[in-house]
Amino acid sequence: MPSRRRRSALSALLIALSCLLAPFGALAAWAAYGLADTGRYVTTMAPLAADPAVREAVVDTVGDGILRAVDQHLDIRPMRGSVRPFVHDVVRSFTHTRAFQLAWDTGNRVTHDAVLRALREEDEHAVVVDLAPVTAQVKRQLTHDHVPFAARIPVEHTAIAVLPAGRLTALRKGFHVLEVAGFWMPVASVAFAVGGIAIAVRRRRAVVATGLGTALGGALLALALSVGRGLTLADLPTGVSHPAAGAVYDALTGTLRTAAWLLLGLGLTVALLTWLTRYLRLPRPARRRRGSPAPAPASAPAPTRARA
Repeated sequence: MPSRRRRSALSALLIALSCLLAPFGALAAWAAYGLADTGRYVTTMAPLAADPAVREAVVDTVGDGILRAVDQHLDIRPMRGSVRPFVHDVVRSFTHTRAFQLAWDTGNRVTHDAVLRALREEDEHAVVVDLAPVTAQVKRQLTHDHVPFAARIPVEHTAIAVLPAGRLTALRKGFHVLEVAGFWMPVASVAFAVGGIAIAVRRRRAVVATGLGTALGGALLALALSVGRGLTLADLPTGVSHPAAGAVYDALTGTLRTAAWLLLGLGLTVALLTWLTRYLRLPRPARRRRGSPAPAPASAPAPTRARA
């Protein structure tokens, strides 16, 4: 009896650890192999170039940057109110072109490479994004449309900080931890589940518990993503577009949301099928006791003679 109790306690502990590590393992694997891969990141961000909220955020950022640069070099303040809508319309039309899609993909690739380089090396410089290529394209469009003073618009390097220098040390340590945890957490979760089921006294019940615990972990992960979205949007600086930030958040966490629903669906399916097999077992044939006589074979009926 004590041995059975120890086996049950150890099995419950291993299954609990497995269910706890499942959502954290999915989160770590997503960060280590999803966000840290430049190709996957660019592919994930590419559809956002056609998102209306993201386009409007680009229009406001680039358009206001052009107007600020013009104010510094040309005195157009008396007619700023009439020029601003026109500049924004030109930038908006540019966001519907193939050139903007290419600039968007190139900018995301360059930015992602710079972020990874900053996180993996000991460089303490802030990671910034330069909007000068987009400004130059808009300037060419305005000049082509014969807008007054368009040729004199200065193309300045408008740097937007992506990773501030003061936060690089903490982010670098967290990134290294995620790179290690992204592989070992899922492996440990599977190993604990297999071990807990193997040593369980009642394995069917252990499988059901593992499935339900995994489903609960997936549900909590989906809930955490929803809460994290709200907190992220609520903590945005003034002037940042909430719809655009929400679109970016949804695009980046799309794979993680899929993983959360997979954990939920897989866990419930395993638990349900295991529970149903309890009632679908076929009856086993009765065993013959040793020493008991074998049942006599049934005698065939005597053939009947046909009457003449």
